[in-house]
Amino acid sequence: MSTVIFRAIAPYLTALMVLFSVFVLLRGHNNPGGGFIGGLIAASAFAIYGIAYGVPPVRRALRFHPMGIAAFGLVVATLAGVPSLLGGKPFLTVLWAYPKIFGMEVAVSTATFFDIGVYLVVLGTITSVALSLEERER
Repeated sequence: MSTVIFRAIAPYLTALMVLFSVFVLLRGHNNPGGGFIGGLIAASAFAIYGIAYGVPPVRRALRFHPMGIAAFGLVVATLAGVPSLLGGKPFLTVLWAYPKIFGMEVAVSTATFFDIGVYLVVLGTITSVALSLEERER
């Protein structure tokens, strides 16, 4: 499946899919989408890149080991529940803050950080599985 056309379009398709996965991630705590679906889209993007160019270029593009990304995501998702505990509420209760950034009030929630953690867990885990399958195949 390493045709010239596929290899030529794979980097652009990967970049577009990763950008779309971030969009799905960031809109997910208010609308359909979120960390899980965004992580699956991003992992699919890296799988496409791996099919076109092989495993070593994907590992270079990720810069970190996929299971390290998953572990960091698990830490982020867990830490998203700490502010609610400090506020005397049950673990992972969603809290909102409204900081002013450049003079505009921005709504920030702990659910966003939980979604980012889930995104990283799914991205790391699925990418690790896909890369190990691709390595075995070659």
